[in-house]
Amino acid sequence: MSGPVLRESVAVQPEDVRLIRALQIAPRASFATIAHALGHSEAAVRRRYRRLCAEGVLRVAGVVNPGASGQSRWLVRVRCRPGSAAAIAEALAKRADVSWVALAAAGSEITCAVRPRSAEQRENLLGQRLPRTAAVLDVNASVMLRQFLGGRAHYWAALRGTLSPEEESALGGADTPFPESPVVAADPVRLTEADEQMLDLLAADGRASLVELAAAADLTPGRAGRRLQTLLRHRVVHVDVEIAPAALGYHARANLWLRVHPSAIKSVGRTLAEEPGIAFAAAISGPYNLNAVAHCRDLDELFEFSTERIGALSGVQSMELSPVHRQVKQSGTLVYGDRLGPRPDQDASSDSSSTEPPGRTRRARR
Repeated sequence: MSGPVLRESVAVQPEDVRLIRALQIAPRASFATIAHALGHSEAAVRRRYRRLCAEGVLRVAGVVNPGASGQSRWLVRVRCRPGSAAAIAEALAKRADVSWVALAAAGSEITCAVRPRSAEQRENLLGQRLPRTAAVLDVNASVMLRQFLGGRAHYWAALRGTLSPEEESALGGADTPFPESPVVAADPVRLTEADEQMLDLLAADGRASLVELAAAADLTPGRAGRRLQTLLRHRVVHVDVEIAPAALGYHARANLWLRVHPSAIKSVGRTLAEEPGIAFAAAISGPYNLNAVAHCRDLDELFEFSTERIGALSGVQSMELSPVHRQVKQSGTLVYGDRLGPRPDQDASSDSSSTEPPGRTRRARR
C-alpha cells in the first residue's frame, strides 16, 4: 500500500503529514526540536499543530496501560437488538475504562476495548452491566494475550518514509515500537496519588509540560520529570498520537478476526505489525485467536488487502471481516463523523455510567 492520499482532504497538506510523523517518533518533543528537524520556524510548527488539533485530525494524549498494574485488557463484541446499538455504544464511550468503541454489522454489533483499572471495574462492566442490559442479546469477551501493534505513539506504519532518516534522527532516532512483551506485567507497579494526578493531566494533553505536570502532582518539575520517565519506562502510560484516518484518505476501516494455527500466531502477528494497512494487532482468547484493525482507502482496497495480503499468510485458517459502520471512540477520544472530538469527562466507577438509557435494564436471569 502506498502513502496517504492527501488530495482527499482539503485540510491536510503534505507538511501536516510530516508533522504528524514527527509526533509519532517524538510525541513530547518540544516545538523547537520538531521545527529544527522539519526545517520550519517554531511558530509555524506550533500554529500547524494547533490547527490540526482544532480540526480533529490529530490528538496527543497519555493512555494508561492497566497491564502495568496487573489488570488484563479485553476485546468485547456486543450483539444488540435492532435500533439499540447506537445508544449503548455512546454510553460505553463515556466510560473511562472503555478505550475504543465501534459499530459494525450495519449497526447491530458493538466492538469495544475494555481497559479496567481494577478487577471491580471489569466485573462491573462485563459481569453485571452489559449482561443485564435488556437490549443486549449476546456478549463475547476475549482477553488480550499479546499485543503486536498499537499504542506507543499509535505506531501505524502507513506514515513510514514520510521523513528522511536524517530528519528522524534529529527527532531522537528511528521510531521503533516497544519490544513484544506480555500484556500483564509480572511485577505490577503501584501508583501513588501524585502519579494519578499526572496521568489525569496527560490524558487531557499528552504534551503537557513538566511545569504543568509538577503543579498537578504537587511536585517539583525535576521530580515530575523523573517520575514521568519511570512511568513511561515501565509502560504504565504511553503517549498516543491519535489520527483521524479519513483525513489522510483512509475511509474503510474493519476488524479482522483471524483463526490462526497456534504455531503461527506469533509469526502472523509480527507480520501484521509491519503491514501499512494495519493499525492494531493482538493475540486474544476465544474462537478467534488474533484480532487486527485495518485501514484502507475504500472497500475495494479492503477486499484486495484482506484476501491477497492477509488471507495468503501462512498459518491463517479462516478470517471474519467486519467493516466498521461508525467509529464512536478511538483510543480515549470521542469521534464525530470522520474527525476526532474532545475526550469525554468520564468516571468509570460512577453508577451513572450506565450502558443504556434509564428504565431500559433488567435483572440478569439465573
